[in-house]
Amino acid sequence: MINRIRDIRQQKGLTLVDVAAACRPATTAQTIGRLETGMRTLSLGWMNRIAAALEVDPELLLRSETREPAMIVAVLTDAGAEAPHARREAVLPSELAADAPWLVLDVEASSGEYRAGDQVWMRQYPPAQAARLLNRDVLVPRPAGRFAFGRLIDCGGEGVVLSPPAAARAQVAVEHPQWLAVAEMLVRKL
Repeated sequence: MINRIRDIRQQKGLTLVDVAAACRPATTAQTIGRLETGMRTLSLGWMNRIAAALEVDPELLLRSETREPAMIVAVLTDAGAEAPHARREAVLPSELAADAPWLVLDVEASSGEYRAGDQVWMRQYPPAQAARLLNRDVLVPRPAGRFAFGRLIDCGGEGVVLSPPAAARAQVAVEHPQWLAVAEMLVRKL
């Protein structure tokens, strides 16, 4: 089995210090580094602690040596496409979301910056956290199995107001939403 801690940590944009601090109980960055490189044995206890700190399922930290993973082969920088500084495995976003399932909006007809065929991957939040989602694209359930989608522009009182992605469409107010799902990733076929 191959240890994927470093790949997952880097894909989530975390440092060794971040992961060490998020472990319960906290540990040192050096310990996390040793576990990543195999200089220290990754016991079941350490797997569970690190998985919790990375917010992934523990089994995601290991992968079979027989399965060939998707690799990051190039990095796009200001200077153009370059080789990565180190060999890194690409981890699917769905594998990184152990804490909550993804919700997906399938774009059937182009609207604003979204094209037909796009998938907008989202994470669900309670209405009490709406202020954190201001100026982000969100999906909000409405009565009778309908939804509202657009830029969250106001979250005062007992409701939210969205500005749809298509130009010249009226703002939509939703009173007492059950939840909000914020767009975190766009999947677009080329």
